[in-house]
Amino acid sequence: MNLDQVRALAAIVDTGSFELAARTLHLTPSAVSQRVRALETSVGQVVVRRASPCTPTDAGAVLVRLARQVELLEDESRDLLGVTRQAPVVLRVAVNADSLDTWLVHLIEAASGWHDTRLRFTVVDEDHSLGLLRDGAVGAAIATEPTLVPGCRSFPLGTMRYVAVASPALAARHTLPGGGPDWEHLPVLRFDDHDALQEDHLASLGVTPSSPPWQIPSVHGLRTALVAGVGWLFVPDVSVGEDLAEGRLVTLTDDVVDVPLHWHVWKVPSHRLDRLNDAVAEAARAGLRAPVGSPSPSSTPTRPLVVAP
Repeated sequence: MNLDQVRALAAIVDTGSFELAARTLHLTPSAVSQRVRALETSVGQVVVRRASPCTPTDAGAVLVRLARQVELLEDESRDLLGVTRQAPVVLRVAVNADSLDTWLVHLIEAASGWHDTRLRFTVVDEDHSLGLLRDGAVGAAIATEPTLVPGCRSFPLGTMRYVAVASPALAARHTLPGGGPDWEHLPVLRFDDHDALQEDHLASLGVTPSSPPWQIPSVHGLRTALVAGVGWLFVPDVSVGEDLAEGRLVTLTDDVVDVPLHWHVWKVPSHRLDRLNDAVAEAARAGLRAPVGSPSPSSTPTRPLVVAP
C-alpha cells in the first residue's frame, strides 16, 4: 500500500475537500485525485465520499487511522535518530464539553509546555466519542463506555457528579403545593441532541415535560441561561459551587447522577501518547471523583490498565 496515497486521503478528510488537501500537501488537485483513485484501485473499495465536506467511507476510515498512526511512528523514529521535525505533531482527542470546561484545564496547563505537540480537541458527547476513535478521526477519546476498541488501550479516569440546578426564582415558580419541583412544567435546558441527562431523569420519574427543551451548545451560554431563570439543567457539581454558595442557583433535588469516564487511546508505541496518557491521568486525579468499586484517582496508574488486541 502506497503511504503517499493514504496521506492524501487523510488530508482530504482533515480539510474536507480535494482542493484544500492539495494546498496542504503542496500538490495540484489533479495529483491528489489521482492518488485517491489509485488507492481505491489498490484496496478495491471507495475510500472517500465526494461531498461537501468529504468524509471517509468505512474502508477509508481504516486507512485514515493508519495514516495517523504511521505519522506518530515516523515521528518516534525521527526523535530516535535525532532528526528535528519542522512542525509540532498534532494529537487529536475527543472530549465532552463538561470535561473540557472543568478538570481538563489541568491537561491544557500541562500541555502548554509541550513544544513538539499540539492537541486538537473535538467536542462530542461522552456516549458517542468512541465512534470517532474507531473511524480514525481521533487518536484518543474520553468515553463512558469501558468496552475496548480494537487496537486501543484504556483505563478508568473517575466519575463526574452531576446535580440538578435552577435559579431560585424559577424553582419557586415551579414548586408543587406539597413541596418539591413541578418537573412537568419546569422548562428544560440541554447542550445538544445527545445531552440526555435531563430526559433520563424525567423518564425515571414518569414525567413528560410540557414543553420542548431549550438547546444551547455552549457551557457559558447554559450557565447564563441557568442564572437568568430560563430553565433547569444537570451540571457538574464542581462547576456550580460558587453559584450555589452565593445563591444564584439552587439544587432541585438531592438526587445526583454519577457518570463514569474512561480514557481510550491508540495502542501505538509513542512517547507523545505516553506523555498524554500520564497528563490525562494526573488531571483526573486532580478533578474527578473515584468511581464506586474502583481505585481512587490518586491510586490510578498513569499507564492504561487494559489493552485490546
